[in-house]
Amino acid sequence: MNDVAVKVYDLGHAYSPGQWVFRHYGMSVKCGSIFSILGPNGCGKTTLLKILLGALEPTAGRIEVRGGTAFVPQLFQVTFDYSVLDMVLMGRAKHVRLFAQPSHQDEEASLEALSRLGIADLARRLFHQLSGGQRQLVIFARALVSEADILILDEPTSALDLKNQDVILEWMRRLSGEEGLTVVFTTHHPHHAHAVADTTMLMLGEDRYLWGPTQEVMTEEYLRALYGIDLRRLQFAHKGRYIETFVPVYGAQEREP
Repeated sequence: MNDVAVKVYDLGHAYSPGQWVFRHYGMSVKCGSIFSILGPNGCGKTTLLKILLGALEPTAGRIEVRGGTAFVPQLFQVTFDYSVLDMVLMGRAKHVRLFAQPSHQDEEASLEALSRLGIADLARRLFHQLSGGQRQLVIFARALVSEADILILDEPTSALDLKNQDVILEWMRRLSGEEGLTVVFTTHHPHHAHAVADTTMLMLGEDRYLWGPTQEVMTEEYLRALYGIDLRRLQFAHKGRYIETFVPVYGAQEREP
């Protein structure tokens, strides 16, 4: 386990007896790598993340997680009128002594995280007044300041425009490549996984999955089996280098007369 951040053994979960969301899943995630999880709605991606976080006990199998985790949910709602800075400071909770107030260093770290994501100007705004995309960036900043070893993201780009999707993907690359963090994320965007993930899992069904290097797992054939729609792998030149991506082919499926 020295170079493995997450190890899953014959994992399964059922919310009702015999009604398996998934079972017999096994995989590992290397320290400092990026691991993506793809699958259609209802396949159990969020359930799997809850198990990784320790928020849900699996029905079968076991999981080993090496290091502290921080979570960025898909949707985040708050009841009170917290400022953006206060929301990010919550990520420093494990660094603050019981009954103590966050220090000046905690506040500086929080402002730095907001600055790194290009949203330092939002620090004094109320969180509930922000757009969905802005909220997602704030929660990402909160995860950054936690100084966790493993960052777990549930569809982190779902509420973001194209520019901010690129911001998040670039930070995932940096955190893995430059700071050695392990990043686990779910996504409905195969091109995002293809762009940044070292390894990928395709959740094909109750006890059917593929796991391995992203370049091997993400093929046109396997993605069509996953989503029931054609996707094409495209390659093009951009700024002196070749880039590959996946594009869904909408409106080309056979329809019943």
